[in-house]
Amino acid sequence: MTFTDSHCHLDHEKFADDLDSVLARAGEAGVARILCIGTGDGPPELNRAIRLAEAHPQIVATVGVHPHEAAKVVPQTYDDLRALGVHPKVVAYGEIGLDYHYDFSPRDVQREVFINQLNVARDLNLPIIIHTREAWDDTMSILKDHWTGPGILHCFTGDAAQAEQALHQGFHLAYGGVVTFKTADNVREAVRITPDDRLLIETDAPFLAPIPYRGKRNEPSMMLETLKKLAEVRQTTPEHIAAVTTANFDRLCARPPLPPANPTRYTGNSNGN
Repeated sequence: MTFTDSHCHLDHEKFADDLDSVLARAGEAGVARILCIGTGDGPPELNRAIRLAEAHPQIVATVGVHPHEAAKVVPQTYDDLRALGVHPKVVAYGEIGLDYHYDFSPRDVQREVFINQLNVARDLNLPIIIHTREAWDDTMSILKDHWTGPGILHCFTGDAAQAEQALHQGFHLAYGGVVTFKTADNVREAVRITPDDRLLIETDAPFLAPIPYRGKRNEPSMMLETLKKLAEVRQTTPEHIAAVTTANFDRLCARPPLPPANPTRYTGNSNGN
């Protein structure tokens, strides 16, 4: 059984001393591919994930500016992102969006940079990866008005109603270690109504390690616990979850990118099993 970690921050300083060991453990656990998110510490350095992807065949990358760093963006940033986005190992754009929890960048700046990056992603014909925290309504409103292509709501921690809304707008939902937490009943309800063909799995490492590793540095090998929990909640097998999430990632993050198309709209509460 092999599967894909659809969201990981391997460029984080917590992996600086033992990345090779982390990748070896990932391979032993069945993680055949890892999407390294290319936001890093924000502009002007935007290519750390690409450098990792160039050095390791199992890693692919994104480009983008996280909402925390939106205030660092200057006009040249968008040109740099367009140039990096054509790299053959860049398969998606993000993570981008809104974060009203910390407000590290002013909210009006976050919204402006978010919309501008949607335009860059459209130019590059890449699927988008969305970060939203305490900003659900603004995030979904901007996406409704400014985006018609494919995308992922990463680390989805909303409830079933929010999942329905995102699915109706054509998004895939990526679930991470939070789904294993005792307090995450709302997330597990969202898991139950997500169709097979919209389901993804991730770590968000080094953050949000699943039970029984909660409180430790997360890494791709630990995603096996999340996969098992998804299978339990959806009353299926880990092998099935591994197969469908890998197929979804392959289809969504094909490289070269697919021609623009309207995403399949969600039409019901079936998980597709």
